[in-house]
Amino acid sequence: MKEEVNTSLKQRIHEIIYEADTPAGKFFDIALLFLILFSVVLVMLESIDGIRTEYAGLLDQLEWGITILFSIEYGARLLVVKKPWKYATSFFGIIDLLSLIPKYISFFFVGSSSLVALRALRLLRVFRILKLSRYIGESNFLMASLWASRAKIGVFLFAVVILCIIFGTIMYLIEGEASGFTSIPKGIYWCIVTLTTVGYGDIAPITPLGRFIASIIMIMGYGIIAVPTGIVTSEMTNQQKNPDTNTQACPNCMTDTHLDHATYCHKCGNQLNE
Repeated sequence: MKEEVNTSLKQRIHEIIYEADTPAGKFFDIALLFLILFSVVLVMLESIDGIRTEYAGLLDQLEWGITILFSIEYGARLLVVKKPWKYATSFFGIIDLLSLIPKYISFFFVGSSSLVALRALRLLRVFRILKLSRYIGESNFLMASLWASRAKIGVFLFAVVILCIIFGTIMYLIEGEASGFTSIPKGIYWCIVTLTTVGYGDIAPITPLGRFIASIIMIMGYGIIAVPTGIVTSEMTNQQKNPDTNTQACPNCMTDTHLDHATYCHKCGNQLNE
């Protein structure tokens, strides 16, 4: 009887913590987001000299309180899943752990507590809370297109690097130190900045031939920017969109983005609602 109560309690906590489709889960995640935002604001305020000097003690106490709450939440997440290691090594699991460590290591390293701003990464959970889970299929579609384009994009980037090396060397030979091209690496740096149409202006050619080559590089930059877009767009036409998914997480393997009304996990086959 006691074991059944514990199992039922774990299932209830799992539903609240991991699933944003339920009222309790949505309330929990919204409260968690506000707590994360509050923590990040505290870190920002602490970086202001006047506020830090006057309210250092209060800020530290509030931050410790938030850290303890997050520690309890992290422990609960590990407790209610069948394979805690799966959660601990997942994307959100690593982020949750990173949000806790800085405050604890501040005992040993002064100033490291400011790294708790990493908690802002946890705001990625907003995609689950604001019912944006219907866009998960679209994001997977885009990621699949990018992954399918990796070879073509890799070859393209390699070609761009070769061009930068060639033009950077040419500009070093033409312009020389008088124009700021004091070395080949600096010429390559200038070429990358120019080719990507950033144009810091810290180095600029002054000879007619150098300016002519620079003009060619600038024009090439506009064409080069369009190439990756065309590659990815082409791959997107070959990808099939995923059907609607939700935020339900498998208690066994922690996989989410299941199909609506799914009964079993699409990865491990475990029953979702035991």
